Order: sequence, then C-alpha cells, then structure tokens
Amino acid sequence: MIAIRIHGRGGQGAVTGAALIALAAFYQNKFAQAFPFFGVERQGAPVEAYCRIADQKITLRSQIRQPDFLIIQDASLLKNPQTFKGVKPSTLAIINSTKPATALKLPAEIQVKTIPATKIALEYLGKPIINTALLGAFAGATKIIELPALKKAIREKFSEKSKELVEKNIKAAEQAYRAI
Repeated sequence: MIAIRIHGRGGQGAVTGAALIALAAFYQNKFAQAFPFFGVERQGAPVEAYCRIADQKITLRSQIRQPDFLIIQDASLLKNPQTFKGVKPSTLAIINSTKPATALKLPAEIQVKTIPATKIALEYLGKPIINTALLGAFAGATKIIELPALKKAIREKFSEKSKELVEKNIKAAEQAYRAI
C-alpha cells in the first residue's frame, strides 16, 4: 500500500489534491481512498489530507503516520515539525519551491524534489492555485499515477467549472509533469 500525506494551508486545495490522486488511481484500476484531517482550521491555517493507493481493498481508516510520499504545498510549512512527523529515509517529498532541494534546510533525512508550482499556476491559471501543478509533479516524479489518468480525474472533478479552467489546470499539471 502507498501512503501519501499532503500538507498545505486552508484554501490551497490539499483536500481536492488528495481526491484527485485517488480518482486517478481508480482510473488505473487501483483501490484508493482520500480524506482530510480537520480540526479548527480556517483559511490559511495548516491542514493535512491523506491518500492511500493499493492493489487490493483498503480497510485501514486512520491518519497516515508514516508516509511514503509527502506533497508540501507551502514552503512555510517546512518549519512545522508536524510536516515531517513519521517520515523515513525512503520518503519522497515534493515541495512547492523555487529553491533547489539542496538549498532547503529540512529537519529530516528524506528524498526531496522541488517544483515551482506557484509560478506554474500563475502562468497557466493566473492565480496561485497550485494543487494540479503539484499533482502533475507527483505523477512525473513517481509514476504511481499516470498523466492520462490525472487529466481524466481533473476533467471529472472540475466538470462543473468552465471548460477553459479545466484545460488550464490540465496544462499546469502537464507543465509540472515535464518539469520535475
């Protein structure tokens, strides 16, 4: 089973990101679950969302305490000790940052890839809505979800949005996929 933990701030799309990963995995005939961790969060406060992917039915229903992958939407969360709780040396973190991985001072020994997701989102969406760019980077870096499945998930999840907005999100995901 693959365990993914997403760290972001309220309003950045961490919950939607987890749902998109799970939906893309489903399109690849995998079992998946996605769920948020909510407390008294409000817009801008740190939030977590989780996703599990497996080849068989997932019966576990708990927070992800030892992630295989981290997706960190906001580099300010690198200073939060909860962000790296339970990581192991094999954990891969995909971080929204313009800095190279070697320039980040992380409190844990893990594998790191950075992607300028905010820059990509501004280029394609005109707003710092970063989740689809980060998911494209996740797909490119891990190959756990395939780009066609991610694009299909974006189309379905955002079907009530304008076709133009859906296509912009897909272009942001494609750009990050190539860039990672």
